[in-house]
Amino acid sequence: MKSPNPTYRFGSVEFRPSNLELRVDGELRSLEPKSYRTLAFLVENSGRVVSKEEILQTVWAETAVTDNALTRIVAQIRKALEDDPREPKYIETVATVGYRFIAHVNVVDDAPVVDKVVGTDMGATSIARPDGFWILRKRVAAALLVLGVASGGAWLVAAHRKKPVLTERDTIMLADFTNSTGDAVFDGTLRQGMEVQLKQSPFLSLVPEERIQKVKGLMGQPANAQLTPAIAREICERTGSIAVVDGSIAPLGSQYVLGVRAIDCVQGKILAEDQVQAAKKEDVLKALDQAAGTLRTRLGESLTTLEKYDTPLTDATTSSLEALKSYSTGWKVQLSTGAVAAVPYFKRAIEIDPKFAVAYATLGLLYGSKGESDLAAENTSKAYELRDRTSENEKFFITAYYDGRVTGNQEKAQQTCETWARIYPREVMPHFFMTGFIYPVLDKKEKAIEEGKKAIQLGPDATVGYTLLATAYLHANRLEESETTLQRASERKLQDPDFILGRYDIAFLKGDSAGMEREAALAQNNSGAEDWVSDHEAFAMAYTGHLKEARRMSRHAAELAQQAAHGERAALFDTGPALWEALFGDGSAARKSAMAARERSKDREVEYGAAFALALSGDSSQAQTLANDLERRFPEDTSVKFSYLPAIRALIVLNHGEPAKAIELLQIAIPHELGTPRSKLQGSFGALYPVYVRGQAYLAAHQGAKAAGEFQKILDHRGAVASDPIGALAQLQLGRAYALSGDKTKAKSAYQNFLTLWKDADPDIPILKQAKAEYLKLN
Repeated sequence: MKSPNPTYRFGSVEFRPSNLELRVDGELRSLEPKSYRTLAFLVENSGRVVSKEEILQTVWAETAVTDNALTRIVAQIRKALEDDPREPKYIETVATVGYRFIAHVNVVDDAPVVDKVVGTDMGATSIARPDGFWILRKRVAAALLVLGVASGGAWLVAAHRKKPVLTERDTIMLADFTNSTGDAVFDGTLRQGMEVQLKQSPFLSLVPEERIQKVKGLMGQPANAQLTPAIAREICERTGSIAVVDGSIAPLGSQYVLGVRAIDCVQGKILAEDQVQAAKKEDVLKALDQAAGTLRTRLGESLTTLEKYDTPLTDATTSSLEALKSYSTGWKVQLSTGAVAAVPYFKRAIEIDPKFAVAYATLGLLYGSKGESDLAAENTSKAYELRDRTSENEKFFITAYYDGRVTGNQEKAQQTCETWARIYPREVMPHFFMTGFIYPVLDKKEKAIEEGKKAIQLGPDATVGYTLLATAYLHANRLEESETTLQRASERKLQDPDFILGRYDIAFLKGDSAGMEREAALAQNNSGAEDWVSDHEAFAMAYTGHLKEARRMSRHAAELAQQAAHGERAALFDTGPALWEALFGDGSAARKSAMAARERSKDREVEYGAAFALALSGDSSQAQTLANDLERRFPEDTSVKFSYLPAIRALIVLNHGEPAKAIELLQIAIPHELGTPRSKLQGSFGALYPVYVRGQAYLAAHQGAKAAGEFQKILDHRGAVASDPIGALAQLQLGRAYALSGDKTKAKSAYQNFLTLWKDADPDIPILKQAKAEYLKLN
C-alpha cells in the first residue's frame, strides 16, 4: 500500500507535502502553496531531469504563465533549503531544459513515493489521492487563500480558461478578507480594493451593497456585521448569485501571503483560486492587483477586456493603505448611518492622499445629494482634475457627474452615460444619472422613466432608484404610477427620507390634506427629511396665499438646515420667500429677501432665484448683474442657457416696456421649457418659469389668446410645477388672458378658480387685491 501522507528526508531537510510542512535543521520554513507543489513534484521525480514545460503544465494546470513565474518559485525553494544554485545540494538547473532534484531522498516509515502530481480543474495542483494537498488546502485556507480585490502587476500572468466559469448574467458575492496579520489597516481595506478591481470588469457583476444590507437584516445580522465566508455564502445563496469570493492575508516572516478563491455558493465547489506574496506591507495592494486579475480570467473574462480595463489599484484609488481604509470605512458608515456621518472618513482619506480622485468624487456625490451644490462642485472638479488616476468605470462616473453637476452641460453628460452604459451594461449609476438629472433637464420625460425602470431592474434594493422613477412619473403628470413606485419600495421593506418627500408632493397634487399632514408628521421624526418637507410645506402654504405662514415655515426649514451644517441648502430655502413676494406684488420685501439669500450663498440656483425675484420686482440693474455672473461662471450649463438667462433677461426687457423683445429672448428656451431645470431638481422652484414669463409678455403685448396658451401649459403640467405658486397664479393670469381676448365667460371661470383657491389667503397680499378688483369689473 502506498502511504497517502509520505514524509521525505534529504540532507538536513524533512518535507511533509500533505501538511505543507518544510523543516531545515528542525526549523519550520514557509513557502507559497505553489512552491510546496513544485518541490513535491521535483522530489517525487528525484534524479530525473524535468522540463520547465512539464512542471508548468503540472503545477499550473490549465493556466498559462511565463517562465519567470517558475524561476521565481524555484528561487524561493532554494532560499528556504539554503541551496546555492552555483554549488547545488538539492536542485540543479539544466540549462535551456529544466531542473533535476539531485539529493538522495528517503521516505520515512518506508512510505513509497507519492502518486504523480496532477493538474486540477482549478489550475492548481494536488496529490492524486483525495487526502493529499486537497486536505492541506482546507487546513490553510484561512491563512493562504484570499479571494481579493485589486489590480496590477505581480509574478503570475494568467491566461483565460478554456471554458468560462461564469456568464454575463451571473452575479458574485464579495466577502471580507480574513486578516491574521494583527494589523488593522487591512480590515475592510482589502475587500474595498478587490471591489474596485472587480468593478473594472464589464463582465463581472457584484451583489450591490444595498442588497447585502437588506439580506443581512433578513438574516438577523446587524448592518455592521462582518462578511465572513459563511455569512457571505448565505447571502450569495439568498440573492441567487453564482459564487462567493473570499480571501485572506497572513504573515510570512516579514512578508505577506494573500490568497483568493471563488466558491460555488450552492455546491461549495472552488471555481478559481490563487495565492500571491508581497515582500513588504507597501506591496500588498500590488499583490492584490495580481490576485484580482487572475480571478477575473479564471472566472471567464476574456484577456481582451482584462487588458483594456485593468488599471492598477494604486492608480485606480490610492497607494496608501491608510487612505484606502478610511475610504472603505466611509462607505460602511454611509450605508449603515448615512452621508453626514460618512463625510469625515472621506475627508480623512483625502488628507492622507490629496490625489485620491475617487474619494473626491464620492464627496461630490454625497454633497450633491444633500443640496450642497457648491461643495459638490468643488469636490467633483478636483476629482475631474485627477480622473486619470482612476479605473475606466470610475472615470465614466466622474466625467458624467462633472458635466451634470459642475458645468451643467447635460448633453455631454448624456453622451458619457450612454457610452458608459454600453460598455458596462450591468452598472446602475449611468441610469441613475440619466433619470435623475439629465433627461429631466432636457425635457425627455419618457426617456427618464425608461431609465428609471432600468435602474430599478439593475439595483432593486437601491432606494434612490425608486425615488428617481417616482419623481420622473410625477413630472410627467402620472401620479398613480409615481405613488405605485414608492409603494413598491415599501413592499420591499426599503426606507428613505426622500420617500416621505415624494409622498408629500403626491398628496399635495391630489388635494389630499390628510396625506400631507401625515407625511409632515413622519418627517418630524426623520432628520433626513424634516427640513426638506418643511420647505415643501412652506411652498404649499404660499400656493394657497398663506404668505405669513409660508415665511415662518421657510425660516424653520432654513434653521433646520443650518443646524445640520447645510448652509447652502439653508440659502436655497431662503430663496423661496423672495420669489413668492415678487410673484405676489410685494417688490420691496422681495428685493430685501433676494439680496439676503444671495449674501448667504453664491450657489447657482440661489443666484438664479434671487435674480428672477429681483427682475420680477423691478430691480433690473441687480438682476442683470446676477445674470451676467451666471453666464460668466456657467457658460455650458443647459439650465442656465435655456431656462435661467432667457427668463431673467425677458423680465428685464419687460420692465423696459419691450414685450416683443422679451418673446424673442425666450425663443431659445422652447426646446427644454417643459423640462425640469436644476433649480427644481435642487429645490422647489423654477419649473416652467420661461413659459410663465412668456405668458406675461403676451399679456403686455395685448395678445390674449397666445397668453392663455402659455398659462394653460402650466396648468397642464402640474406634476412638474407641484407646489410652486406659479401654478396657482397661472389661473389668475389665464383669467386676465381670456379677459383681454374678450372671452368673459372663460375669464370669470378662471378668476373664480383662483379666488376659490385663495379664499383663506392673507387679505393684504397685493395680487389678491388686484384679482378681486378685476373680477368685480367682469360682473
